[in-house]
Amino acid sequence: MTKASSPATIDAPIAFSGSRSDLRSSLLKAYRTVRDETERRAAPLSPEDQLIQSMPDASPAKWHRAHTTWFFEQFVLGAHVPGYQVFHPDYAYLFNSYYVSAGPRHARAQRGHLTRPGAEAVTAYRAYVDGEMQKFLDEASEQKLREIAPLMEVGFNHEQQHQELMLTDILHAFAQNPIPPAYDAQWSAPPSQPRRDEWVTLTEGIHTIGHGGDTFHFDNEKPAHRALVGPVKLARNLVTNGEWLEFMKDGGYRTPTLWLMDGFAAAEKEGWDAPGHWRHVDAANSEKGWHIMTLAGLKPVDPNAPVMHVSYYEADAFARWSGKHLPTEMEWEVAARAGELNDAYGIVWQWTRSSYAPYPGYRAIEGALGEYNGKFMVNQYVLRGSSLATPEGHSRVTYRNFFYPHHRWQFTGLRLADYPV
Repeated sequence: MTKASSPATIDAPIAFSGSRSDLRSSLLKAYRTVRDETERRAAPLSPEDQLIQSMPDASPAKWHRAHTTWFFEQFVLGAHVPGYQVFHPDYAYLFNSYYVSAGPRHARAQRGHLTRPGAEAVTAYRAYVDGEMQKFLDEASEQKLREIAPLMEVGFNHEQQHQELMLTDILHAFAQNPIPPAYDAQWSAPPSQPRRDEWVTLTEGIHTIGHGGDTFHFDNEKPAHRALVGPVKLARNLVTNGEWLEFMKDGGYRTPTLWLMDGFAAAEKEGWDAPGHWRHVDAANSEKGWHIMTLAGLKPVDPNAPVMHVSYYEADAFARWSGKHLPTEMEWEVAARAGELNDAYGIVWQWTRSSYAPYPGYRAIEGALGEYNGKFMVNQYVLRGSSLATPEGHSRVTYRNFFYPHHRWQFTGLRLADYPV
């Protein structure tokens, strides 16, 4: 799997040397690279694998492939190519996600009911749109290329987000199988960095938070603003499976005083007694019997590896059990910007205790793409960093991921924070 590391606001141009031919070649190269990566990730999946939707929050792999194709057809070809003929008149309805301004859409929870179009038809759809995009980019004027370059970059980063979801969604689906399949039997998690001194101290100070400059970023990372951070200590290292096993052994999942009320209710309702995708396969050995479903299939839990597939509720309960806290997203950003955190990127997204809310002065962009981030700024929490499923080039210190507090099918983990008494 690739590791993570960088995505623009709608008005920020991609980097290019300035000549027409260089911009054209840059756009074509980036387009092909992103589209090829989606197909590379889909390649191990059978047509049956691509159909399944294991829960309402997940989507079938073929839907991800089609939706990212619809994005380019809807917002680039349909909007900028006079007389463009869509591949199929029903696909906009089937493969729109939440862009209300772009028209009606099939219900999210019913995407797994779409037996047709099949995976091969989606492949044909992707090929058709790719051919039309190639023709458009070959023939577009320099003025048009400059006009659509920011939109294209949003499309690239949008598809990268779905590349990550393809892996997390199929892993969740495979985890429901009684005989656990492997996405890739040769897959292995990236190694963690050597553990360093336990804590990094941030003294009290005012810091700039958020994205500045013209490199790519999503609108929820702006505007850059000043925030008071510290004094606080942040754990340099991620919480490990071994530490989580101690929490479990100490009755962490059964102790209501450690939990937010909604969190304990969720844990009881869902029967949580371990992180997501964990299975107890040896009843005689309560500690060594734990296995975890991975992209390579079911594997023994490594006590030294960072814990993953935990919800915000679980992360918060673990922090209370530890006598610590979760960091705010501002604290995380300051420490990560200074290079003080181990495994900030490429292992697990890290829960913060910051609600997903607009930065001071935030304004959503105009049009349908204004629905991309802003309308979700309620009842969710911010995660920072990136995960082992994040495509290369799709992480940065200001990136704000967000999920509901009960979600745990993503590669989500945590690090701790401590405050002076």
